[in-house]
Amino acid sequence: MKTGAQPDGVPSTGPEAARTDADLVQELLEGSEEALLELYRRHADSIFRAAVMRLGDRQLAEEVLQDTFLALWNRAELFDAGQGSLLGWLSAIARNRSVDMFRAAGRRPPSQPLSSLLPDDQGENGNLEDALRSAAYAGGSSAPEPEAWLDGAWLRAEVHRALDDIPELERKVIRLAYYEELSQSEIAARLDWPLGTVKTRTRRALARLRESLASVLQETTDGPR
Repeated sequence: MKTGAQPDGVPSTGPEAARTDADLVQELLEGSEEALLELYRRHADSIFRAAVMRLGDRQLAEEVLQDTFLALWNRAELFDAGQGSLLGWLSAIARNRSVDMFRAAGRRPPSQPLSSLLPDDQGENGNLEDALRSAAYAGGSSAPEPEAWLDGAWLRAEVHRALDDIPELERKVIRLAYYEELSQSEIAARLDWPLGTVKTRTRRALARLRESLASVLQETTDGPR
């Protein structure tokens, strides 16, 4: 993706040239998705290339990219233009996320989908599994276009919201399974819980998530928003 951005984050040409990064962040604070997409166009390539260099893995780098811009969307009020450039602020977020990803890289996925623990009379488990894996891993071999990224970020945000709404112990087993890729036996060892307890809490967590995400899962099946 060619952004044509100058070092200060202002495009060299085009109708957006008069709007600085700080202007766009202010619009972002007012809920402007268009401002988010413009900032993505300006800075995504730099963030993505740096993440690829650190991680040596384009798929992990795309997850870093998504997490970085989700952080901008969710915490834009923390950016202080007086302390440095927006690109520098985003790069620090991406660098920290890359370190986390590097530590987690190389683990194997669960041997079978955890959603198989639930009855699946209506074929809902596959959609739930896909959503959880999408939230934990960002697919693709190159930096996505802004609109595609926004759809993926929306799904990830919905999954994260649903996770935040379930009990802490249930949330913990889901995060260990999907974000750290531990098997249920490994989760039991990590938390010093009986394996039966892990299975029970996993089953309850998945049932809550499936209910909470019902409309989201239906929407991803039917097509884009």
